[in-house]
Amino acid sequence: MRVLIAEDELDLNKVMVKKLKSEGYSVDGAVDGEEAIDFVKISKYDVIILDIMMPKINGYGVLEYIRKRKIDTPVIFLSAKDAIDDRVKGLDMGANDYIVKPFSFEELLARIRVMVRKNSGEITNIIKVGELELDANKKSVKYQNKLVELSAKEYAILEYFMYNKGITLSRGQIELNVWGYDYDGASNMVDVYIRYIRKKVGTSLIHTVRGMGYVLRDEEG
Repeated sequence: MRVLIAEDELDLNKVMVKKLKSEGYSVDGAVDGEEAIDFVKISKYDVIILDIMMPKINGYGVLEYIRKRKIDTPVIFLSAKDAIDDRVKGLDMGANDYIVKPFSFEELLARIRVMVRKNSGEITNIIKVGELELDANKKSVKYQNKLVELSAKEYAILEYFMYNKGITLSRGQIELNVWGYDYDGASNMVDVYIRYIRKKVGTSLIHTVRGMGYVLRDEEG
């Protein structure tokens, strides 16, 4: 899966590239609109993430270049501009989605997955692990066929686990995906939320991996 990130904030650009690579994506990072267009000219991408306020050529200009050439790659706008007019303009020009800074990486990853599923024709958004079922469209969770009430953070953590079932996730990875790259909260926050989730979906799915983090798998631990 190939992703292009065009973001002129260098630190954020580097963090996004590093994070997406750690999730298994092949990623190119551009720091201005001209560089983004140069990448588009030579490579085919599954998703393109564009900041709006970039030097040389802004995100609108890059999107216009892409759509005029009949390139139908899904485009997600990423910007600090949250005015409705800006969102409408981007969507009218052919963007597929819009994320406002600051954002959580879990949200970005979820939006990317949605874009990829839509583009590939995959229509199901239901993930199952044992007796646990998550519907990414409805943002709902069932355990043993009963609806489970989760807070927004509990849902975000559980969704991250479900999309990465069988993979050990460190506390740092969970913090980065759910709270964002600038998280500066309590060091045990992940552990606290894991306890909350276990109380609601049982203790047989999310396992502690000593010295490493947590893993979601369908077996007794």
